[in-house]
Amino acid sequence: MNSADITTVKSILSQPQKIVIVPHKNPDGDAMGSCLALYGFLKGMGHMVHVIAPNDYPKFLKWMPCNETVINFEWEAQRAQRLLDESSVIFTLDFNDLSRVGQMESALRAAKADFIMIDHHQQPSDYARVTYSDVSMSSTCEMVYNFIDFLGGAEQVTKEIATNLYTGIMTDTGSFKYRSTSSKTHRVVAELIDKGAENMEIHRQVFDTNSPSRLHLLGVALSNMVILPEYRTAYITLTQEELDAHDFKKGDTEGFVNYGLTLEDIVFALIFIENKEEGIIKISLRSVGDFSVNEFARKHFQGGGHDNAAGGKSDLSMEETIDQFNTILKTYKSRLNP
Repeated sequence: MNSADITTVKSILSQPQKIVIVPHKNPDGDAMGSCLALYGFLKGMGHMVHVIAPNDYPKFLKWMPCNETVINFEWEAQRAQRLLDESSVIFTLDFNDLSRVGQMESALRAAKADFIMIDHHQQPSDYARVTYSDVSMSSTCEMVYNFIDFLGGAEQVTKEIATNLYTGIMTDTGSFKYRSTSSKTHRVVAELIDKGAENMEIHRQVFDTNSPSRLHLLGVALSNMVILPEYRTAYITLTQEELDAHDFKKGDTEGFVNYGLTLEDIVFALIFIENKEEGIIKISLRSVGDFSVNEFARKHFQGGGHDNAAGGKSDLSMEETIDQFNTILKTYKSRLNP
């Protein structure tokens, strides 16, 4: 974040503002952690602040401090619309294109507020008055910590703010194992622990609270795994029928895609999940090394993200999507076997 942007933000926030903070649709730990942390910080500055999520998010994130204040746009559309109309500042966190908020897009595009974007994904759109974009960062939560520090607010980081930031950094780095986890990331995390983030408890809340139905669904996912050693690739499929049979709840498949990468010599892993309500196949893609799943998702599956973690979708049936994927994969054989 350059000095001119810092000066602009300080000027905007020098007077009490009506602020709305927005994560992307289907928000994950980094999205909710950054929003809730920024909420706590801005409230402490004396601003009127609301977090509006485009839709619901997983139960394993709802223990987070200040979660009870979040407004769900799908459930409270009129209230959310009024707050957006009245807002003077809108922060968009963990996404960089307004298409990522689903049904909220038109409401955001119509808003008269100053937009401030904080995000670490590639190819940001140009819609914000202030854009803090850094694709080298581990997470938007790490960026929000930097943002707070840029404003001279590091001493105002409470245990609750630190807990939310730690949660987002931990989840978006795969518990600190992804390439984007830098020495600076670890220094930020150390400061968050010093400010009260309880790392063992946060990990337990996110990863160690399972339902029997989720574990049974994981068993189905692993039994469905297809391994393609000639392409160093593994993929999982889950149909709507399989989800329904195991009482699927939002977030239950979180992390399933990573199991493919635990296999020896596999560098590309995917999971294809049927969503009949939306009429799509949702796709999560992961890789290790130099194979860019961001590029793959953008080119073939209407998606994108990071070099080693991305998402996409298909409007075809599951069978047609897998057929299409297998055809595409053949053209990547040399890149997956350098």
